[in-house]
Amino acid sequence: MKTIRRLIYGEVLGSIAFVAAGFLALFFFFDLVDELQYLGKNAAGALSSDENTYQIRHALLYVALLIPSHLYELVPISVLIGAIFVMARLAQSSEYTILRTSGLEPWRALRLLLALGAFFTLLCFAIGDYLAPAADRSAQLLKARYQGRITIGQTGTWLKEKQAYNSYVVNVGALSSTNEMQGVRVFEFNNRGLLVSITQSPLARFAADDSWQLEGGTRTDFTVKAGQVTATEAGRDSAKITINKIERFRWPTEISAEMVSVAVLKPERMSTIDLFAYIRHLNANGQTAQRYEIEFWKKVFYPLSCLVMVVLALPFAYLHFRSGGIAGYVFGGVMIGISFFLLNNVFGYIGNLQSWRPWLAAAAPGLLYMAISLGAFGWLVLRR
Repeated sequence: MKTIRRLIYGEVLGSIAFVAAGFLALFFFFDLVDELQYLGKNAAGALSSDENTYQIRHALLYVALLIPSHLYELVPISVLIGAIFVMARLAQSSEYTILRTSGLEPWRALRLLLALGAFFTLLCFAIGDYLAPAADRSAQLLKARYQGRITIGQTGTWLKEKQAYNSYVVNVGALSSTNEMQGVRVFEFNNRGLLVSITQSPLARFAADDSWQLEGGTRTDFTVKAGQVTATEAGRDSAKITINKIERFRWPTEISAEMVSVAVLKPERMSTIDLFAYIRHLNANGQTAQRYEIEFWKKVFYPLSCLVMVVLALPFAYLHFRSGGIAGYVFGGVMIGISFFLLNNVFGYIGNLQSWRPWLAAAAPGLLYMAISLGAFGWLVLRR
């Protein structure tokens, strides 16, 4: 049994590595071609030749930092294509028939492939939860250093936080390459929903003591006497607006750098822990978290699709091939892998629009392909 395991694992691992390397080479080439338009330009978008110019070495480093994110997306597809190729080739050369006569029963073969799928499940989770977020964040900061700050839309990103007595709405215009916030505005409201103050600062930093350090700017305080909340003459006489310039202002908050990154960067690039913390923050402040909950559950279920892929590949070992017929089955495997990737994204969008349960929107593609793979295994393997 050790010989059979070593044979199958060696063949499958080699094929998966070859397929993944091929796909990564294509993505690397396309990403590099896309970056050529920025070569020789500075943060202002003008042609320049100084040290702050975006050069070919920066483009190569940026594209290389995107590889972990691409690899995370490609692991299940590579597992499917590589396993289908090996199973079909073993069946075509009658090697799998010899393995069957040597005692390799269908359920034993399934256990062998599931063990291999479990390994790639752990690998995919590790890449998507640790390596890819760190690499993607470094890539974005590198690009921001030479091409300008990281922004989202025209108005930046908005966050909300409830504290003991007041609530706050925060607007962050952009993130710099040094992880500093630019164009920060903090709106403070009391427990009756009245605006208490507005603090504006061109620059803010994340402090280690659960606070933000705002550098420069102004603070506008709105004071109204108790009981005067309507636009009467007495109310206008009792209202007071005070504008003060600030050199440095400490604002205590639980909004961390990771939460701001989730709001500014793509949520699918964040780790599971960061997404979970941000979802709790949104729920605690009465904000919708549907989109982020779907991405969280996709982070949970997507690596498990490697198990589905190896089950889907096993029936190919029980098909009868003619000479040269293996290419069509490998092409079919490519189409199945691409369709799974597309459905995984489509179900996420549909679930967000139709307000499906987040775990169902994330698990639906995997459950669908699991049903197909088990049906194929029962029809082509167990009934023959």
